[in-house]
Amino acid sequence: MGFLSFAGRVLFALFFVLTAYQDFSEFGLDGGSAAKALAPKYDLFMNYASLHLGVKVPEVDIKHIVTATVALRGLGGILFIFSSSFGAYLLLSYLALVTPILLDFYSYDIEKPEFVQLFLKFTQNLALFGATLLFIGMKNSVPKKMSRNKAPKTKIT
Repeated sequence: MGFLSFAGRVLFALFFVLTAYQDFSEFGLDGGSAAKALAPKYDLFMNYASLHLGVKVPEVDIKHIVTATVALRGLGGILFIFSSSFGAYLLLSYLALVTPILLDFYSYDIEKPEFVQLFLKFTQNLALFGATLLFIGMKNSVPKKMSRNKAPKTKIT
């Protein structure tokens, strides 16, 4: 069973590691295609947040955001392969922060083809989020190995 668990973690984390590698290899001086795709949606999200929160959101360079997402996906995916809860939390934070900004299907009309594509990717990210939560829950619910030298204590009623 250990090999199947390891293989599942590798396949799951491969999605994050490969997309992080792709964005890293295209980064360049301007942040690459990830920055170009993220910039207008990030600006729209920040304007919306500023309007509804009533405070000015500080300006952040889009290259720094792309760098942070690459780091979260890459490091989180590698740590996840080795069954690290910290890696799972990194992947959760990436999915929670990026999904509502990048996959803004709610900004499009239902009849437009962009709506369907974004909605499918949004539901995929929700499934990945749920699988990561499942991993954390399973990891926390498995009891630690008991020492073989000590006999379990009996309950006295």
